[in-house]
Amino acid sequence: MTALADILRARIEDSGPIPLHDFMATALGHPEHGYYTTRDPLGAAGDFTTAPEISQMFGELVGLSLAEAWMDQGRPSPFALAELGPGRGTLMADILRATARVPGFAEAARLHLVETSPALRSEQARRLPGGTTWHDTASDLPDLPLFLVANEFFDALPVRQFQRAGDGWREALVDQDGATFIRRWSPPFAEDRLTHRLDDTRDGDIVEICPTLPGITAQIARRIAARGGAALIIDYGDWRSLGDTVQAVQDHAPVDPLTAPGRADITAHVDFEALAGAAAPARFTRLAPQGVFLERLGITDRAQRLAAGLAGDALESLIAAHRRLTAPQEMGSLFKVMGLYPDGAPPPAGLEP
Repeated sequence: MTALADILRARIEDSGPIPLHDFMATALGHPEHGYYTTRDPLGAAGDFTTAPEISQMFGELVGLSLAEAWMDQGRPSPFALAELGPGRGTLMADILRATARVPGFAEAARLHLVETSPALRSEQARRLPGGTTWHDTASDLPDLPLFLVANEFFDALPVRQFQRAGDGWREALVDQDGATFIRRWSPPFAEDRLTHRLDDTRDGDIVEICPTLPGITAQIARRIAARGGAALIIDYGDWRSLGDTVQAVQDHAPVDPLTAPGRADITAHVDFEALAGAAAPARFTRLAPQGVFLERLGITDRAQRLAAGLAGDALESLIAAHRRLTAPQEMGSLFKVMGLYPDGAPPPAGLEP
């Protein structure tokens, strides 16, 4: 077990079982032992790989979508080019490279990153240009036109998990059985936020709520509605939460989310319906599968141009990356894309109103 496990066990012994949401929040964000505060989790030496780490094509096309939105809105200057949860900075580095030839874009951009991990901030600083500003929360972003990307950010926010019981709900709690953490269900109670889900669920169905998702989304949406801009939100999930989606990975393999707090990445699928519900007064696009979004932006043409100068293993690697990003049986359908944009502007390229 881990040092963080000892802290959690002591808490449970003192006050009883804790909500799954609290377990996730502590496991991921504890200031000394939390998963994201103590390590670089990405790449072959880490626990998982994200789309920007798979291929430069992903970040290039995301960047060009943001640049087109910037041009559609009159090329505001200055503007905030922002990312939530920027990982190693790979995605933003690709965005900056792809948009360097867009006249005026780089000169007008002010780079802002929302990142709490000291380890990842250090890696981002190494990869990205000077003048970058870091923030702990989205509420700290400047009062400027905001062009933002959030790739695999919302899935890392802790969720509350509820199981339907008649006309009420039981909440998932984490308890301990000896040295092992186990999940229990609370006694049934009424949950006003889930009254509308009584129409489309049955006894035993599980629904997840991310408490911090609406507030973060609303902060972004208000800035975009008031000052202009666009947001691209890319994550795995679907329109409406249904089922137990809490999962964990360690060393690129699935593990029990309760087994090693602080040493495994714990995530849950994003409820894009909840995201859209918090988007006012900005507008939101239709939900698009990642593969469809990238194809609309021309990823196959880009891959063909890159392939022209390759052979052997390098060519095979490019083909595999294109397939992994776009194929329905890989990331192409599991990952979804939603855009936020101001009233009166067209939606970001690759997405539909």
